[in-house]
Amino acid sequence: MNVDIAIVGAGPAGLCLARSLADTGLSLLVIEQQSQDVLQEPPYDGREIALTPRSVRILRDLGIWQRLGPADISPLRSARVLNGDVEHGLHVTPHRRDDTELGFLVPNDRIRRAAYASVEHEPHITLACGTSVESVVLNDSIARLHLSNGNEVNAKLVIAADSRFSRLRRDAGIAADMHDFGRTMLVCRMALEKPHGDEALEWFGHAQTLALLPLRNGEASTVVTLPPENMRRLMDMDDNSFNAEMGRRFNHRFGAMRLTSTRHAYPLVGVYSRRFAAQRFALIGDAAVGMHPVTAHGFNLGLRSVETLASLIQQAVKGGRDIASPDLLLRYQRMHRRATWPLYAATMTIVTVYTDDRPVARRVRAALLQASQTLAPVRQAIARTLASGGHSVFIPSRHRG
Repeated sequence: MNVDIAIVGAGPAGLCLARSLADTGLSLLVIEQQSQDVLQEPPYDGREIALTPRSVRILRDLGIWQRLGPADISPLRSARVLNGDVEHGLHVTPHRRDDTELGFLVPNDRIRRAAYASVEHEPHITLACGTSVESVVLNDSIARLHLSNGNEVNAKLVIAADSRFSRLRRDAGIAADMHDFGRTMLVCRMALEKPHGDEALEWFGHAQTLALLPLRNGEASTVVTLPPENMRRLMDMDDNSFNAEMGRRFNHRFGAMRLTSTRHAYPLVGVYSRRFAAQRFALIGDAAVGMHPVTAHGFNLGLRSVETLASLIQQAVKGGRDIASPDLLLRYQRMHRRATWPLYAATMTIVTVYTDDRPVARRVRAALLQASQTLAPVRQAIARTLASGGHSVFIPSRHRG
């Protein structure tokens, strides 16, 4: 089988890229291990994606945002960061007076469903579901993929969108710096007795960090991060015990809390690829940069990679140039590195400062939060970053039981 572009991975990033290129006339093949049924109706996985206004614009331009229902979208009007016993902490609101939201929260499974629906009937996009890439060979003239179903694919360009643990990245000879934080993150939905006011909360308590993301109808996405052994105990609790435990951990700030979904646990591993491109090969989404969730950059940066690479490919098609030329791929690498490295490095610094429970570290982060709240330019800069595609909402990095 011969195609112009083979995209490996039909997660949101891979599907969004396919949709971005659907009108170029290029032949696109999307290769995915999961079945087509799962892509059509993804199961709930506990993750609520915080989308910045820039990301919403990208999704709207792709025709994906319009496929979400009103019940899928929850407004995020402000964010609050607490440290220890401080009651108010840093309060972040939109930096422009005419803005009413910092961003929006959308369930990951709803984004996946809408992205799939946007490409399902595109004539230039072929979906190869229930199969994986066994090997890849890259050379000057062509990229060759051998699939688990026995087929062979020749492509002008291969794009890996197969998660932060990308096998294809490794097979292409691209190293990645990985940091295992030794923690597991639990996410679930809970009904709250007291209103959340459409405000996200990040709470760095003494020996614990929690987050709560506001959803519709008095519900919230509740996030707690623990060492694996403590997480197992929390996951094993019956619903009533779990409800009581979460109310206690939040110091009853929201009154009674009641589980309304299944519970999901994920290991915390940060990844930054040392290169984003190779010969006739590129990385997007988490395969390029897998962020620690403390500042919720993840999918926003994934969409940024889609927008950048798609734009360069579209320009090459219009100009009759090679869509996988070394110049194009190196330009993509430079652009996406500039967009991601400062945020990745800043996130690692935040993780270091805000998850250190030694007394001196507590004092440092208390001083930082106080300065951020007191100095208007600093607070406004944070709000601009939230709205522009950087920090969209705070999600916890670590929690000790």
